[in-house]
Amino acid sequence: MNEAHTRRQSTAAADDAAAEADDSHRGHASDPSNDHGDHGDHGDHAAQFRDRFWLTLVLSVPVVIWAPMIQDWFGYTAPQFPGDELIAPILGTIIFFYGGWPFLTGAKDEARPWQPGMMMLIAMAITVAYVASLATSLGLFDTQIWWELALLIAIMLLGHWIEMRAVGQAQGALSALAEMMPDEAERVTDDGETETVKVTALEVGDVVLVRPGARVPADGEIVEGAADVDESMITGESTPVSRGEGERVVAATVVADSSLRVKVDAVGDDTALAGIQKMVEDAQESKSKTQRLADRTAALLFYVAVAVAAITAIVWALTGQPDFAINRSVTVLVIACPHALGLAIPLVTAISTSKSASSGILVKDRLALEAMRRVDTVLFDKTGTLTLGEHKVADTAVTDGVELDEMLRLAGAVEADSEHPLARAIHAHAREQVGELPSAGAFESMTGRGVQAEVDGTTVAVGGPALLDDRELAAPDDLDEHLDAWRERGAAILYVVRDGSVIGALALEDQVREVSREAIDRLHRANVTVAMITGDAQQVADAVAAELDIDEVFAEVLPEDKDKKVAELQDQGRSVAMVGDGINDAPALARADVGIAIGAGTDVAIESAGIILAADDPRGVVAIRDLSQATYRKMVQNLWWAAGYNIVALPLAAGILAPWGIILPIAVGAILMSTSTVVVALNAQLLRRVELNVGDGELAAAS
Repeated sequence: MNEAHTRRQSTAAADDAAAEADDSHRGHASDPSNDHGDHGDHGDHAAQFRDRFWLTLVLSVPVVIWAPMIQDWFGYTAPQFPGDELIAPILGTIIFFYGGWPFLTGAKDEARPWQPGMMMLIAMAITVAYVASLATSLGLFDTQIWWELALLIAIMLLGHWIEMRAVGQAQGALSALAEMMPDEAERVTDDGETETVKVTALEVGDVVLVRPGARVPADGEIVEGAADVDESMITGESTPVSRGEGERVVAATVVADSSLRVKVDAVGDDTALAGIQKMVEDAQESKSKTQRLADRTAALLFYVAVAVAAITAIVWALTGQPDFAINRSVTVLVIACPHALGLAIPLVTAISTSKSASSGILVKDRLALEAMRRVDTVLFDKTGTLTLGEHKVADTAVTDGVELDEMLRLAGAVEADSEHPLARAIHAHAREQVGELPSAGAFESMTGRGVQAEVDGTTVAVGGPALLDDRELAAPDDLDEHLDAWRERGAAILYVVRDGSVIGALALEDQVREVSREAIDRLHRANVTVAMITGDAQQVADAVAAELDIDEVFAEVLPEDKDKKVAELQDQGRSVAMVGDGINDAPALARADVGIAIGAGTDVAIESAGIILAADDPRGVVAIRDLSQATYRKMVQNLWWAAGYNIVALPLAAGILAPWGIILPIAVGAILMSTSTVVVALNAQLLRRVELNVGDGELAAAS
């Protein structure tokens, strides 16, 4: 990964990396006393809810044992002693204020901006139950439900404890990323020795020694050495990548087999790892359309629950059963709590975004991930996306009587001293094909025509058509067949001239990535149309399209017109994903329904995209689409689990079957509500079973 990932937005501190999945399931509190509202550290909150749950449960035991209704049900008599009638009021009051405190403060914070949800419903239910029970204990009323109040709060705390644990586990990937950073580094001093320093003490410009098996402490450029580097924590690719002098390495990657000296160019919040943490955190906190639907449903459910509870109270009171009216109203409020609804979407999002990050897919915008499942057209930029973005020798030809190896030896030797990209490609190809090359002397660069040098006592020149025109030479007829084919493909053609005679030619092309064909084949199998856009000539674009079986080609497109092509496709009613890596791709990435930046691209391209592929592998596009579908399925399933049960539960809670002896106790209602929360949490956890392999694209999603 290059500098595009190192100068990203600053990240939060490691302790904040496990930030909230979403406000909708928090209680919206900012006060430190609110145990539910501030989820900056889900591990701490899980512990707080755990402690409150266990103490509340212990205090609930005597309340239940001495409850007259329980004694009647089970046919026993609790021990009698002076003051035993105060057990329920005293312990119930403690339970209400201690165990119920997170819900009471959460209700306050929902009421402040008037965003009613589960916390207000829970607070209303336990407050009504507490007031009714206290009034009965004071002789003002005749509905004592202390034991149900105690169990209700205990069950609510248990549900929140499970929620905090689930969200904390889902966001654990961010903490795991932070823990990958080494604590210390070996900094090279001015005299060439090394000193051990804290990573936080490193500054830009420092040179650090990274030994085999150690993690790179900061982003930087290799100034000495070469080694295989495990970059899986950034790219998701398990195979180590060879890195040598002049190449970049990023913090927390592992040097496998040799020592490196690295000049630091980014530390702390500016490192690639910090950028990834920030992107994942932002994605988890951003709201998707599905989340907004869940929020609206939670608010609607509040009003429905209050209305049903009021109607229930009025109806049963009119029948002359005021105690039963209060009991049923409290049960309605309890059963309708959208607790699971608040957890349904954020937990799925937290799991999917953290899991995708570990596979080299960085989700900046949850809306982009959600929209990817509907994409029916993927528009790839050609250069640097489907192709490597660098020329390589694609074909060679020699005139009669000339050996291919001899032509390559001469051409490779001449190009050895040239810095031109085409020259480097020829030199690399010659070394690969024939091994050691002879030395060249009297090297001369001829602007616009090519290069020339003395090799083995002969004068050898390599250049394009301008070289032949300058020397009034013509390509031999026996090369025509090759040259015509190369021209049709739009290849760059360079001629090799020895002592005034053309002895051969080379065709150089921007090489198609080996994985591009597989990516396009898999998109076709998913019934997705694949298009390609490029500024290259039509024949060049057509050649690549034919090789990859691309459906539509837009060639000779000016950089400023790429976004217009995206708009044209959208005007045809298509949902378009744009995949690119360059500055000129940024407007198109921003206009597309889903913008996907190849990770080695520019800062501008990455900032304009909703999803980033850390590895330069277009197969990741298919994995994103599959992940989007799996995530959406889980969201829909969870919404039904979270809210659907109310269709049956609310009428039962209101006592619609009471005339037939079927009554839903408050405690059972609380259990049903909390059970829906547990089901939602467990269902979301099934996303962990998704095998997201960007390499072969297999994504087996649990349904």
